[in-house]
Amino acid sequence: MLINNDTIIKDSDELIRRKSADVEMPVSAEDRDILMQMLKYVDESTIPELAEEKNLRPAVGISAIQIGIPKKLTAIILKDEEGKKICEYALVNPKIISNSIEKACLAAGEGCLSVVEDHEGYVYRSARVKVKAYDILQEKEIVIKADGYLAIVLQHELDHFKGILFYDHINPKDPFHRENDALIIE
Repeated sequence: MLINNDTIIKDSDELIRRKSADVEMPVSAEDRDILMQMLKYVDESTIPELAEEKNLRPAVGISAIQIGIPKKLTAIILKDEEGKKICEYALVNPKIISNSIEKACLAAGEGCLSVVEDHEGYVYRSARVKVKAYDILQEKEIVIKADGYLAIVLQHELDHFKGILFYDHINPKDPFHRENDALIIE
């Protein structure tokens, strides 16, 4: 399966708004392969030479609907400034099991592989979440306790399962509205 900037479903395609289905357990070889290809995309997309050679847009996460597969599969890799992996997940059927009332957003806003045009504004999400999922890298069900950037990335990817894009959360009348006590992550 070829995953690159040309094969990723864009927001102009109504498929991106389709709701994703639960993945049957145990994970099939086909679903496992799809998820590992997604993880490979995310990993290689932040290596400039590979990204240019393979036509990859930089990403920290991707969900299966973005490659036209309406299943609850998502791959996430966060790296530090030197390119060393901070965390890596290949998640099946992830769901938020708890979240904070406190809100947070990224100062620079969010982006998405499926969104070509800029959509400026704050995307407020829970500052902390707990996500339960099966991780094929660990071959077990896990609970991720996330805050800050990772919490935002998880919520962004899980929104794809509901057909929601990040800019749906931006206040159309006041895109840079400051919510009281919300964390602004630089």
